[in-house]
Amino acid sequence: MKASQTIAEAAPKGGQALSRDRIAELLTEARARTLLLVSPLSDDDLARQHDPLMSPIVWDLGHIAEFEDLWLRQNLTGASEYRDIRGMFDPFENPRATRAQLPLPSRSECLDLLASVRRAVLEGLEEVDLTADDPLLREGFVFRMVLQHEYQHNETILQTLQLKQGEPYSAPRGFRTPERGSRVEGMARFPGGTVRIGTDDRTAAYDNEREEHEVVLDPFEIDQSPVTNGDFAAFIDADGYGRSELWSEAGWRWREENPEIEAPKYWFRAEGGWHYRIMDRTEPVAPHRPVCHVCYFEAEAYARHVGKRLPTEKEWEAAATWDPERGLRRRFPWGDAPPGPRYANLDQLAFGSAPVGAYPLNTSPIGCYGMIGDVWEWTSSDFRPYPGYETFPYPEYSEVFFGDEYKVLRGGSWATRPGAIRSTFRNWDYPIRRQIFAGLRCARDV
Repeated sequence: MKASQTIAEAAPKGGQALSRDRIAELLTEARARTLLLVSPLSDDDLARQHDPLMSPIVWDLGHIAEFEDLWLRQNLTGASEYRDIRGMFDPFENPRATRAQLPLPSRSECLDLLASVRRAVLEGLEEVDLTADDPLLREGFVFRMVLQHEYQHNETILQTLQLKQGEPYSAPRGFRTPERGSRVEGMARFPGGTVRIGTDDRTAAYDNEREEHEVVLDPFEIDQSPVTNGDFAAFIDADGYGRSELWSEAGWRWREENPEIEAPKYWFRAEGGWHYRIMDRTEPVAPHRPVCHVCYFEAEAYARHVGKRLPTEKEWEAAATWDPERGLRRRFPWGDAPPGPRYANLDQLAFGSAPVGAYPLNTSPIGCYGMIGDVWEWTSSDFRPYPGYETFPYPEYSEVFFGDEYKVLRGGSWATRPGAIRSTFRNWDYPIRRQIFAGLRCARDV
């Protein structure tokens, strides 16, 4: 499959039943991407724990196989030849910092495991009654879940590869984003009122995105574009990292514990200015691209610096999808068409963000640019269940993470596969995390 076809054609679309041939096609495409991403790596690269925050990549590969075997073999057909590996690849039994100590399979053993599980899944597919009255099978939910799981681990692997020790990762670039954008400045006004948030979709959406519900929002303004590198450099130049009044109490405590941090992760000073490392390339920081690799506390401090705040996730979703004039919402900021190369910078193989304005169709009804793709955007919201939430199909995806420890991110990044992002999709992470492909946009009360 060509890179230009991947975005539009490989993304599972909610609400459509999946045939056996389509399931096999999507599973094959997902695996091809996983193998492409790890193909430049040596055996040592795969086995090594490049950073305590991340797993050895061979663990991610084994976990992808184990998860597929669990849900598409054991839970659908009752068959599984690999139950003995389940504990090794259980993320709750084995936190990331300890996974390098496990008796992990070698590269060849792991690739054999991926291949043998996949053969068994495809052979067993003929036994599965896709029309059965089973919530797992409804419109192909369990297959979409397994696909999204692999897509999400692709992005996790890319986080690891950005942290790679030894020789830089030789990124298999497959396409280029537009080199120029258009100037997008100012703030868009949302008039407030009753809007619908979340979804009732049970074919692709995760349990934490449900149920669809109404909320009443006060009027607010929100940046028409994500905060750029140039914007953030001005914050640095204004001693933003040294001014305690810009930081929350928790944020300033993080600053004091990490006094060496003076810029987004992977920025460094060279030749009189800021430079940035992305995989196997270093280049001057491009002022008109979205800032990336900032944690929640940095995003919060930047917002205070410019007299604004971070949006709540409900404000973010309303700004991305809701058309106040018509009282309707779109599936994506640009409309109901699935993500494609005309609309947004997704799907990994550009290996970097695009200039703001490079995808002019990626504009929401109120005029916000780039709310899907390029960088995840921090919101001020804690990760909590929606009204009517019901755990499905397992508590370890969402339920065990609810609370005030995690902040919600929205919108996806350049490293997100199209089948793993929706305007209702909720990502979450600790507010100190900087290795994720995250930036921000600001809001303010009216």
